[in-house]
Amino acid sequence: MALKSTIFKAELQLADIDHGCYTDLSLTLARHPSETDERMMMRLAALALNAHQVQDLCGGDARIGFGAGLSSPEEPDVLLQDYTGRTRLWIEVGQPEERALSKACSKADAVVLYAYGPAAEVWWHGAQDKLARLDKLGVWRIAADQARALAPLAERSMQLQATVQEGQLTVSGSAASVTLEPVRWK
Repeated sequence: MALKSTIFKAELQLADIDHGCYTDLSLTLARHPSETDERMMMRLAALALNAHQVQDLCGGDARIGFGAGLSSPEEPDVLLQDYTGRTRLWIEVGQPEERALSKACSKADAVVLYAYGPAAEVWWHGAQDKLARLDKLGVWRIAADQARALAPLAERSMQLQATVQEGQLTVSGSAASVTLEPVRWK
């Protein structure tokens, strides 16, 4: 019998000072049985870092949310889609294969990857030349210790505050407060 995803609910109060985006988001995250709390929270952080794009790219006429995640590798981790159905932003977390990113670039106006984990530098060293030709792709690095610190924030029902200021994301919950400092690789 196949294991089912675990459902998490997050109430996220977002203050993106850098982009003038202030919003409250009610989010549902389905965590695949093979997904870690760290990866699930990285998806949430990626959404928080890009929520301003609803207004900036689409003038408010769009929806940002989570894809099916690990249960459907053909979908993004986070998706910004306008009301015509056009995929404006495809967001991935982790260290996907070049072919998957190339396919994403053919389906979306822009693709953003947040690489994290202890092997991210090794992955980037091997993938950098292949990914250089993908004009629509932006790659950001989240330090392994910062990503790992997100995991304790994961609760089945979360009340979170997120602030984006000077390029940094601070996520606070009942368990802790974590600051991510994304570094642009591409």
